[in-house]
Amino acid sequence: MKKALVRTDFNFPNQTSVYHGKVRDVYNINNEKLVMVASDRISAFDVVLPKGIPFKGQVLNQIASKFLDATSDIVPNWKLATPDPMVTVGLMCEPFKVEMVIRGYLTGSAWREYKAGARTLCGIALPEGMKENQKFETPIITPTTKADEGHDENISKEEIIAQGLVSKEDYEMLENYTMALFQRGTEMAAQMGLILVDTKYEFGKKDGKIYLIDEIHTPDSSRYFYADGYQERFEKGQDQKQLSKEFVRQWLIENGFQGKDGQQVPEMTEAYCDSVTERYIELYEKIAGEKFVKAEDEDIIARIEKNVTEYLNK
Repeated sequence: MKKALVRTDFNFPNQTSVYHGKVRDVYNINNEKLVMVASDRISAFDVVLPKGIPFKGQVLNQIASKFLDATSDIVPNWKLATPDPMVTVGLMCEPFKVEMVIRGYLTGSAWREYKAGARTLCGIALPEGMKENQKFETPIITPTTKADEGHDENISKEEIIAQGLVSKEDYEMLENYTMALFQRGTEMAAQMGLILVDTKYEFGKKDGKIYLIDEIHTPDSSRYFYADGYQERFEKGQDQKQLSKEFVRQWLIENGFQGKDGQQVPEMTEAYCDSVTERYIELYEKIAGEKFVKAEDEDIIARIEKNVTEYLNK
C-alpha cells in the first residue's frame, strides 16, 4: 500500500514555532526562514478530508518550485531551496493581507455572480452579454482579503488602499507583478496545450522589498483548461475539460457532501485514493511537461527530517 503523509511534528534545528494549515505545515526557523512541508492532506469545501492522497504533496511542491524558478526574473520570491521533494525552504516575509486573484476567463465564482446579475466584480465593470468560460479582453484582477478564520472576501483596489491594507504604491507594484506572472504562466501553459484560466498569488515584504511567497500555478491554486476543444465546447455551451482538483469536488457532490452541517464525507477507499494519486500525477506531467518520479516513500517522516536537518545545518 502506498503511504501518505497526513501529519508532521518535526523539531528542526533553531525551530521557534510551527503552523499546521489545511495542506501545508510551516516551521519557523529563528524568525528568518520557513520550512514549508507540503503534506498529502487534501481539502475541499474548506474541509480537510479524512485520508491523504499519496504523492500529492510531492506533486504540488515540485510544480510550485518549478514555477518559482521560472518567474524569478519577474519578481524575487521567497524560495531558497527544495531539500526534499515535499519541502521548500524560504525566506520569512511579512505577508500582505490580500491575495491577488487574476482571471483570464469568466468562470467559477465570478460566473456564478455574473449569472445572478452582478455587473461589477471587485470594483471592475463587466460588459453585458458574456457567457460562461468566455475570455476577457484583458485579464482582470479581483483581490480577496486574507481571512485568518472563515472565508476570504472579495474586495476592490480602492477599498484595499482606503483601509490601509496595502499602500497605493505597493498595491500598484502587486498589480504589475500579478499581470506579468499571469502572462508568463499563460505562455508556459500554452506550450503544454493548456489555458491558464485563473490563479492567485500571495506576496510579502522583507526589509522593504516585495517577494512572491507560497505556491504558484499549482492545480490547487489555479484553474487550467485544455486548449484543444476549448472554442468548440464554449460555442456549444458545454463544460470545459479542465485540470484542477475540481474532480474531487465533483466526486464529493455526487456522493452527497458539500461541507454542510450534518453531511458525511463518503468513504475514501484505497482504490479511490490511488485513483486521485494517478490524476495528480497526470496533472504534474501535463503542467510541468516532464515525467513524474515518485520519491522513496518507505519512511517519509525520516526522509524529510534527514534532508531538512542536513540543509539547515549547512
